[in-house]
Amino acid sequence: MLDEFLQVHREELISRCREKVGKRPAPRPTEREIRYGIPLFLEQLIKALRLARTVGPAEAGKVSFALSEIQLAPRNSDIGRGAAQHGNELLRRGFTVDQVVHDYGDLCQAVTEMAVEQHATVGPDEFRTLNRCLDDAIADAVTEFARQRDQIILDEATRAMNERLGFFAHELRNLVHTAILSAAAIKKGTVGFGGATGQVHERSLIALRDLIDRTLVEVRLTAGIPERRERISLAEFLEDVQTAASLEAAHRGLELVVSAPPEWERLAIDADRQILAGAVANLLQNALKFSRPTGRVSIKAYSAADRVLIEVQDECGGLPPGKADAMFQPFEQLDGRRTGLGLGLAISRRGVEANGGKLDVRNLPGEGCVFTVNLPRSSPPPL
Repeated sequence: MLDEFLQVHREELISRCREKVGKRPAPRPTEREIRYGIPLFLEQLIKALRLARTVGPAEAGKVSFALSEIQLAPRNSDIGRGAAQHGNELLRRGFTVDQVVHDYGDLCQAVTEMAVEQHATVGPDEFRTLNRCLDDAIADAVTEFARQRDQIILDEATRAMNERLGFFAHELRNLVHTAILSAAAIKKGTVGFGGATGQVHERSLIALRDLIDRTLVEVRLTAGIPERRERISLAEFLEDVQTAASLEAAHRGLELVVSAPPEWERLAIDADRQILAGAVANLLQNALKFSRPTGRVSIKAYSAADRVLIEVQDECGGLPPGKADAMFQPFEQLDGRRTGLGLGLAISRRGVEANGGKLDVRNLPGEGCVFTVNLPRSSPPPL
């Protein structure tokens, strides 16, 4: 009888499974996994087979769904619950779904090998029952593994969204608060709108506009909204960018310089105007924000073969060693002032990449940074 065979050779079967699990690639199995998963399943399997042979399927169904009267019994058994817990344990230890399946496959292989070695007489019906129990255990383990994995992904997404909303609300509140205070001071009549308080008020409104624009671009990128690409004149695009950034440059006492090649009137790119404009605007805001007082921020455009390149150079003093790539990580802020969400550069890179381009940074130690937007050049329109 299969249940008797499994009971006699239980420890040897567990030992063989441990040996197979031990040869599995990283992550390495834990003592809890080795002690809990397969040994528990084997114990429950023996019990279910014995009940099915001596009492009947109704009682065996409490231990194994595979041995129950399927039309009547719900899919709830000791083996199912144990397998589900095993799948959950493997997920939390960093294992993959194929390793969950391999755990039960190891036992099936060990039983088959030992039965051949011992010349055991195990009928086809009993092996069929063994495979049905294994199939159900695998199904329950994989189902729980997937359910828990989806829950972890959902929890992580919720945490990330809450973090972003928290940062957004914090920055929004600060800007609105500053605008309200400056408006109240102007309303009293003690200060003029053209003075320093008026400039604070205007800067707050500009920052609010930039924050909203940046958020709209991020929503489009993360929501997977298809790009609305169009042929954009490089000269027209740079003029719009310069107009939007010149006011902030003046407020900060910085010089904004735009230089373009002689042929820029003939250069064009195929891009989603809103997303690309948001990406370049973020680069300029970052450059204006961190450049030294009375410094210079420059925008340079040129063509190279079938590419159009837009460079934004600042005078931030350069980057700490090895921090170039970290700048593009969400919520990463290298500056000690740590103002803003730390999302601008991450959104810029994603916006440029969404338009088929690349965004890189070159460090100029002691001077500043050069951000390069590298985009495909649009083909000339047909005559």
